[in-house]
Amino acid sequence: MPPPADIVKVAIEWPGAYPKLMEIDQKKPLSAIIKEVCDGWSLANHEYFALQHADSSNFYITEKNRNEIKNGTILRLTTSPAQNAQQLHERIQSSSMDAKLEALKDLASLSRDVTFAQEFINLDGISLLTQMVESGTERYQKLQKIMKPCFGDMLSFTLTAFVELMDHGIVSWDTFSVAFIKKIASFVNKSGMDISILQRSLAILESMVLNSHDLYQKVAQEITIGQLIPHLQGTDQEIQTYTIAVINALFLKAPDERRQVGVESSVDILDCPLTEMANILAQKQLRSIILTHVIRAQRAINNEMAHQLYVLQVLTFNLLEDRMMTKMDPQDQAQRDIIFELRRIAFDAESEPNNSSGSMEKRKSMYTRDYKKLGFINHVNPAMDFTQTPPGMLALDNMLYFAKHHQDAYIRIVLENSSREDKHECPFGRSSIELTRMLCEILKVGELPSETCNDFHPMFFTHDRSFEEFFCICIQLLNKTWKEMRATSEDFNKVMQVVKEQVMRALTTKPSSLDQFKCKLQNLSYTEILKIRQSERMNQEDFQSRPILELKEKIQPEILELIKQQRLNRLVEGTCFRKLNCRRRQDKFWYCRLSPNHKVLHYGDLEESPQGEVPHDSLQDKLPVADIKAVVTGKDCPHMKEKGALKQNKEVLELAFSILYDSNCQLNFIAPDKHEYCIWTDGLNALLGKDMMSELTRNDLDTLLSMEIKLRLLDLENIQIPDAPPPIPKEPSNYDFVYDCN
Repeated sequence: MPPPADIVKVAIEWPGAYPKLMEIDQKKPLSAIIKEVCDGWSLANHEYFALQHADSSNFYITEKNRNEIKNGTILRLTTSPAQNAQQLHERIQSSSMDAKLEALKDLASLSRDVTFAQEFINLDGISLLTQMVESGTERYQKLQKIMKPCFGDMLSFTLTAFVELMDHGIVSWDTFSVAFIKKIASFVNKSGMDISILQRSLAILESMVLNSHDLYQKVAQEITIGQLIPHLQGTDQEIQTYTIAVINALFLKAPDERRQVGVESSVDILDCPLTEMANILAQKQLRSIILTHVIRAQRAINNEMAHQLYVLQVLTFNLLEDRMMTKMDPQDQAQRDIIFELRRIAFDAESEPNNSSGSMEKRKSMYTRDYKKLGFINHVNPAMDFTQTPPGMLALDNMLYFAKHHQDAYIRIVLENSSREDKHECPFGRSSIELTRMLCEILKVGELPSETCNDFHPMFFTHDRSFEEFFCICIQLLNKTWKEMRATSEDFNKVMQVVKEQVMRALTTKPSSLDQFKCKLQNLSYTEILKIRQSERMNQEDFQSRPILELKEKIQPEILELIKQQRLNRLVEGTCFRKLNCRRRQDKFWYCRLSPNHKVLHYGDLEESPQGEVPHDSLQDKLPVADIKAVVTGKDCPHMKEKGALKQNKEVLELAFSILYDSNCQLNFIAPDKHEYCIWTDGLNALLGKDMMSELTRNDLDTLLSMEIKLRLLDLENIQIPDAPPPIPKEPSNYDFVYDCN
């Protein structure tokens, strides 16, 4: 007979004694269980003791998390969080350097536990740590020659403990003094600082900026790009990641008027506060440093760095939002002058020299004719074409950039289409407006960066005006595709759809430069797109006859079983999941995998992202598959209830799923990407005997069904298909031979 669900069998350790095997009744108060354990070892004052996990996490057992205790868990009897916090509070103030260093090391480790953190914070521990940081700097400078390693470790452990304590969200960031901010900033600004101190200082500055508007102002006054550039030029990718994260945080929180500083500002980039974000990001130096020392460095870019580069890319493109949402004022002479400039560049070379002396009516007639050649919808007043947002004035900015920086191509496109009489002319003005809108949609201009995405494009870091250059390449592509399609004005939307497909397919290859992007587009001509579409259509529409459909129905269960086995095999391999919090840089990892017999889910926390599979025996927690009640996704997940409908949480919502078990227990997941999300939701549903409903399953089913049917329809009569691949031929006895290409 199985034991009651409320009874959990565990082992409990106590230093200097043999471990005890014990049955814990989850219905009993935790204090009563601790008293029972203490009585077994004849320990008095049971209120001074607590239970904690004996694994590397060392987390305390509380009434809130006691349901996470599973059969076979190893626990440790230890001093209570309140006692531990009190002792450490006293030890870190010791006059002995060795004792102080050891106490700070313990504090840095224990501060990850929210129960301990609450007790230590109640003793005003955060204030004590900030005072130590402020006063410790002078002592560090005085004694660095004789005790630099000791003081370096001491400061590192102090900052680590501070970061861990603040991560729990118990204390407001607004409580810190300017003196403390200056000290933290000085660690970043100082050259030759210990890596661990620099890393934690950058993490603290990032959190300050993200969590407090007042601190953003103070941090922005202390940090200049001049101090951050050396960290980007270094070889430590983690430091580079933290540095870009600080830049992103400052940029994200900068007031709009400070983001939009003019590109032509004469402010010195090396001394400019980071509040002048638009000016800084427009400077070649910062962009080229990131390109040279981060993107093109001789090492792989890890996921966190990719995410930060993606965020920087999104925030940079979001600078265009203001122009994208600004309507043109037909009465604004400066804006009208831009349209005049477009006309002048295209047609002045062929205009008659005495045109300016003509009558007003003649000039208006000439302008109307020229505006029609330029491809505007409103020939009389083309300013009206730019009153719709998006793309607003951004389209006009792109057209002017193209006309000035690629003048030959601009004149060629305009004159080539204005001289046609066969209704196949491509309207440059209308095309530019629609293309700008389309590119803004593709790059999601105006949307906040996702918390999980790391989809950055290296080519956008290769030019100071990357969006404008992107437009220039695409407008020439549009003109080329228009001619290949022999399109008329009625085909305008069809052409735009083809161009969008060409651009999207080229972007998925992640070209490393704009020139490479241009080459990719050259290979994606309209003819090639038709071939791709035809191939995809054949895969979708082939074999629609009744016998083939019956064959599909017959072999579909076999294919679904194959997909099911693949999903379960992937669950057996396991996946590393991320625990998201307010600061991605300090995210924790945990791993989950299915046992080979498909009976138990093993899971547990990790210190860092693993390389390869994690063994079952190193994962502390277990969840029997038989205990799983349901699998929920998206908004139905318990950990997504509080997220609301914020734009930045949209993608997290799409990757969230939870396993519900027992009465009020759940195991919450945020998949690393959409593919893993589909794998796990499919696999869990298969374990529960439910249908696999993901998009990935539909795609796999279509692909495998198509392949299987094509194989069965091949003319293979009297052809023996081997079960194993043919053997590799033996090496020749000698290599004394030559092949003459001539």
